[in-house]
Amino acid sequence: MNKILKLTFVLFLICAIVAAVLGGVNELTYRRIEALQAAKTAAAFGAVLESESYTTLDVASQTIVANGQKIKINSISEADNGKGYVVETTFSGAQGNITMVVGVNKAGKCTGISITEHSETSGLGANAASSAEVGVNFRNQFKGQDETIALTKAGGKIDALSGATITSRSVTNATLAAILAVKALG
Repeated sequence: MNKILKLTFVLFLICAIVAAVLGGVNELTYRRIEALQAAKTAAAFGAVLESESYTTLDVASQTIVANGQKIKINSISEADNGKGYVVETTFSGAQGNITMVVGVNKAGKCTGISITEHSETSGLGANAASSAEVGVNFRNQFKGQDETIALTKAGGKIDALSGATITSRSVTNATLAAILAVKALG
């Protein structure tokens, strides 16, 4: 019995030390991680719609169904130069959630997309966010698209990534949802 109590105490002590170390590391790094994420988001905003600054609109988070897929609209920000809006979306891809920002001009056309977070398969769906030629070419197809956006399989102009049809369809649907969200602003 004494041996069990001793082992329990040692295990408890080890867990307490590990928890304290993890808490300390979190305290030292969380501000830096938040700052890096904010910088990444700001760069994504600038990549999809050029502006010096953006004002986040007081619009409640909403879900839009685009071609049967539920797309969460996290936020809508208006470019302070009057060129349009940046919509942050979260949606399901092939392997998990994808977070993306979409620029939409005043005419309701996509000015660009930028994928900020994903868990897609490397070499397939991850190509959608890649800085390699295949990713850049895929994302460039969205520029100038409006609410008629669709994959070529559905009569549209967006070519799916090879081997990543689910990701391609999801990104296309999220772009459509962003355009519809901006049009609903009036």
